[in-house]
Amino acid sequence: MTAIATAIGALPLVIATGPGAAARQSLGTAIVGGMVVATFLSLFIVPVLYIVIKSFEDRIRRPARPVPVDGTIDPTLDGHGKYSGSRETATSQTSERDGH
Repeated sequence: MTAIATAIGALPLVIATGPGAAARQSLGTAIVGGMVVATFLSLFIVPVLYIVIKSFEDRIRRPARPVPVDGTIDPTLDGHGKYSGSRETATSQTSERDGH
């Protein structure tokens, strides 16, 4: 909203006539053009760059997911290779479930 208000406020400078009009027009054109470019960058380019950088960061920081030899899924892992709780709790729950 402030970018639109600034651009609309500078429109009289863009359409200026009379003595000193060239200076006003160049100043108004710079203000309006700058606000249009800044708005475009903030609305479209910044979110796209955020998504690209975040996905690159996630790809770098994601640990390799451990794959058990027997093909079962370790119940203590939360799906990202991190332990969701204590190993003892998860092991005792697995033992109770399996009847051990």
